[in-house]
Amino acid sequence: MDALSASTVSYIIVKAREFDAKVEAVDEAPASDEADDGERVVLEDFADDPTLQELREAIDDLDDDAACELVALMWVGRGTYDAEDWEEAVETARLEATNSTADYLVGTPQLGDFLEEGLSAMGHEFDPEVQSHL
Repeated sequence: MDALSASTVSYIIVKAREFDAKVEAVDEAPASDEADDGERVVLEDFADDPTLQELREAIDDLDDDAACELVALMWVGRGTYDAEDWEEAVETARLEATNSTADYLVGTPQLGDFLEEGLSAMGHEFDPEVQSHL
């Protein structure tokens, strides 16, 4: 990882896990309206949520190279690519970057877990105590 620091990824992991915990709580809550059968559009529910905003800001603050590396890191952690295929993963992320990186990643279930696995595969450690992405 040339453009992306392990501390920045650690911060994003922390925020992704905080957000995932909130999403799980909403998904498991009983439906308040029989008509909606318990289905909820989670991102709409959390549009003004500070945790979601912090997660999005951390991703949006990345330059293009770092954003591509973050997507590639998630893919490595998810098993789409192996660590040995890092350059290919980054190049594919660069070529396929047509929408918001934050939208893509925030919409990925288990984002924090995939990023931690990717960090580990790339020889870096997750720091759960990181306080900032800068």
